Amino acid sequence: MQKRKLILEDGSVYEGIAFGDDTYQVGELVFNTGMSGYQEVLSDLSYCGQIVLMTYPLIGNYGINRDDFESLDPAVFGFVVREYCETPSNFRGDMSLDTFLKQKHIPGIAGVDTRAITRKLRNSGTMRAILADSDANVEETVKMLKATPYLHDQVARVSTQKPFPIPSRGKKVVLLDFGAKHGIIRELSKRHCDLIVMPYDTSAEAILALHPDGVMLSNGPGDPKDMQVAIQTIRELMGKVVIFGICLGHQLIALACGANTVKLKFGHRGCNHPVMNLATGKVEMTSQNHGYAVEAESLENSELVMSHQALNDKSVEGVRHQRYPIFSVQYHPEAAPGPEDSNYLFDQFMELMEKERV
Repeated sequence: MQKRKLILEDGSVYEGIAFGDDTYQVGELVFNTGMSGYQEVLSDLSYCGQIVLMTYPLIGNYGINRDDFESLDPAVFGFVVREYCETPSNFRGDMSLDTFLKQKHIPGIAGVDTRAITRKLRNSGTMRAILADSDANVEETVKMLKATPYLHDQVARVSTQKPFPIPSRGKKVVLLDFGAKHGIIRELSKRHCDLIVMPYDTSAEAILALHPDGVMLSNGPGDPKDMQVAIQTIRELMGKVVIFGICLGHQLIALACGANTVKLKFGHRGCNHPVMNLATGKVEMTSQNHGYAVEAESLENSELVMSHQALNDKSVEGVRHQRYPIFSVQYHPEAAPGPEDSNYLFDQFMELMEKERV
């Protein structure tokens, strides 16, 4: 079996078994706590520029199928697992994880102590890393990692380059694509929305010229403060159309309204995060993938109020505007792979568009 190394910027080295491709790129090493859904994780464009470690020990056992992709061109820079299953067994499976990673030029490593690496990231925070051949010079690689700047153009890499419609006869919705998961499109299409997917840097003028009933701000990768054009666009849309933001879209709404965002030590990534709906007092299990969050204290400088809160660390998980038909959540109500506790938010979006139209 071919060996491979995972090298971190603090000098840590983990040697394991190579699988997938051998196209190596420096990325931010992060961990995901989901017990399933590795296909959705790999194809989630919010992971652009990151090397993803799965904390669940067995990965690849149900292969890859044609139905569960969240994008067609994954943007992860690497995949780290404890045990890789070479012989998947599932009636929906079309190919092995190894074959998929080779097709998409994503390197993988198995046989490393993922618990130890996760503890390191929880204690020290996320850090730059790279997968490398077993004979790579560690000292030179660490120097290179420390000298490599973090990316600031991830959204431009993953957003659609041209507008495209997904026609129906319902409410007209503009989906501003910062790296949108297909699950968002599926949920809006289920509700018969007449969708137009637009590039991330589309102007407010171009959006309003379409006379939409609502605007959906999608998830996406990177630091929300890099998205100054989008922040200004949102400011110009406020009060003129219903707006619903998810993940990065949520953070951009906060910045557009005068609140602040901060980088979390190691982020929230997984499909088992408890969130309380402050209006109902109910707890929802949610799917999450973000390294930045809205600063709770900064909401006092805006017209936003917190609507949802994380139970693990009390961070802001949702906001709503006190005057305009605008709301957002930090987590993923489209889930994919689940859980589906928060699916009702898409219905609230539909109801708000109907109310504002009257």
